[in-house]
Amino acid sequence: MSQAASGLPLGRGLLYLIVAGAAWGTAGAAASLVYRASDMGPIALSFWRCAGGLVLLLAVRLPRHRRRRVVPAAREPLGRKALRIGVTGLGLAVFQTAYFAAVEATGLAVATVVTLGAGPVLIALGARLTLGERLGRGGSAAVVGALGGLGVLALGGGGATVRPWGVVLAVVSAAGYSTMTLLTRWWGRDARVDGSGTTVWTFAVTTGCLLPLGLAEGLVPHTARPAHVLVLLLYIAAVPTALAYALFFAGAAVVRSATVSVIMLLEPVSAAVLAVGLLGERLTMTTLAGTLLMLGSVAGLAVAEARSIRGDIRRLPEEERALV
Repeated sequence: MSQAASGLPLGRGLLYLIVAGAAWGTAGAAASLVYRASDMGPIALSFWRCAGGLVLLLAVRLPRHRRRRVVPAAREPLGRKALRIGVTGLGLAVFQTAYFAAVEATGLAVATVVTLGAGPVLIALGARLTLGERLGRGGSAAVVGALGGLGVLALGGGGATVRPWGVVLAVVSAAGYSTMTLLTRWWGRDARVDGSGTTVWTFAVTTGCLLPLGLAEGLVPHTARPAHVLVLLLYIAAVPTALAYALFFAGAAVVRSATVSVIMLLEPVSAAVLAVGLLGERLTMTTLAGTLLMLGSVAGLAVAEARSIRGDIRRLPEEERALV
């Protein structure tokens, strides 16, 4: 009960997701600095983020793969693996691109609230229908609290104009993220699934999907500070992309989908902290209250998850309980 077929303990999976959520929050601040220093567009930035992350993941994976050279007891069927990677990569491309488009159409506050607010709802519904997962009272309260915190954060960001097309794009982005999360959890139950390989091939698919859109927008920006922009792009590719997504796919394979969705709400919390400390934005009492509400909800869901696991362990036969 405490670890999945991948062998990763649940506690480590939760830690991986927390680090991934916090790292994702830094991508927005780095992107803002890129926009200030160049004319790079959001699709081009998303392409370089995925392409750079792919190169870094390959650089780490290939030496380890050569050293290991272990033949697995059972291989995942090639057709099933291609379907899994293709759908996950497409979901990642939709998630990132539709979100950037929603920001352009209806503004940052509304796009963020709709995307991250609809995500947990879609994941909870999908997990109930496809995985048989139940939130319970504690989990339901945590989701409601997290969504309430997002709403408070939006109110603290000033007035924003809601445009229907932007809201539709944000819901599409949430659907892409939800599909990616649910499928990662579903296929993570299979011991034949290679988590590190999934991350690498997913980025390859996503990079291929974004390439034509990036070419249409313009991949090479005009800037008076090329070294500054390059360092920022390398950071975006390394920390909130290669590292964060590798941790996300590993953690999402062992942690319940609804729990994943709420932990990932740490992204706007870390983004808000950086907006104040790095970009000089003003922290209002409303924004602070929303941030604390979201953090409390994440902590509450983690407690609910731990209680659920302990209850499942107590219901196991004594000989099986000793193995957990």
